[in-house]
Amino acid sequence: MKRVLVTGTAGFIGFHLAKLLLSEGFRVHGYDGMTDYYDVTLKKRRHQMLLQTPGFTATEDLLENHERLMQVADEFEPEVIIHLAAQAGVRYSLEHPRSYVESNVVGTFNVMEVARQHEVEHLLMASTSSIYGANEDMPFAETDKADNQLTIYAATKKANEAMGHSYAHLWNQPTTMFRFFTVYGTWGRPDLAYFKFTDAILNDRPIDIYNNGDMYRDFTYVDDLVQGIRLLIDAVPVRPQSKDDIAQGDSLSPVAPFRIVNIGNSEKVRLLDFIEAIEEALGKKAVRNYMPMQKGDVPATWADTSLLQKLTGYKPKTDIATGMKEFVAWYRDYYNKPA
Repeated sequence: MKRVLVTGTAGFIGFHLAKLLLSEGFRVHGYDGMTDYYDVTLKKRRHQMLLQTPGFTATEDLLENHERLMQVADEFEPEVIIHLAAQAGVRYSLEHPRSYVESNVVGTFNVMEVARQHEVEHLLMASTSSIYGANEDMPFAETDKADNQLTIYAATKKANEAMGHSYAHLWNQPTTMFRFFTVYGTWGRPDLAYFKFTDAILNDRPIDIYNNGDMYRDFTYVDDLVQGIRLLIDAVPVRPQSKDDIAQGDSLSPVAPFRIVNIGNSEKVRLLDFIEAIEEALGKKAVRNYMPMQKGDVPATWADTSLLQKLTGYKPKTDIATGMKEFVAWYRDYYNKPA
């Protein structure tokens, strides 16, 4: 099976993706900076689990260290690169914008250089639904114009898409960017809302609900997300001969082997309904603290995933009740909080 270099394997999504690839026989080398944006112990536990699996090796270093990243690629000789590592968090970007430019722009450029020099078969890179910014027409489609980002986090991801397109055009590097929609699930990030809600409810603390709960998200279970990424590995974009060769609804570039793909549940769920799913899974009601909208936030996200389905035949399907039961069971076990 193919050798896949995955950045961010100690992270939430990278961990689950590496597990899936290893289960299918891929050789995976993980690259992760182990930054302290959130609990490093959780990151180390994820890596420890992966290191128990044959076929997995790892390097701990920052993406900004181009020399080290290139050395790793020279030794591993990847056929595919999946770039997930990033400085995450919409709200954190309001206070620490520089770290987003360093990690997400400089770090991504280094990954692209590695892909170019090693002429990998397929470079896949994570983007975000935050790209759609102030867009109001939903569901969001990859072919929609998206030029009104509302945070520096989203702006750096938009920059990544532009950078990826230019390299795909200049060096004929097949590149797929996938836009994630509100991912949740086991082994998640403690800074994410569903994780914080669960912790607060179990410990009798009120939860802050922004925009008085009048918000909607396309909640995507992590297992569904990584299955989408796995299938996209085989959907390698090819530079079209002309614009007429591009199917309607396909985001394939007319001048490069480059494509953008949404990965979401294609269902708009009200935040209050999501909170009720958490309460149901916990068997306990939340103390609710209703708040105004936060700066940089958007009232709704909703993915059109028809392109993902056309390319892979796959459609994410886990509903929030099922997904939250899985997460709560993991949370109680990991933090020793029996029901």
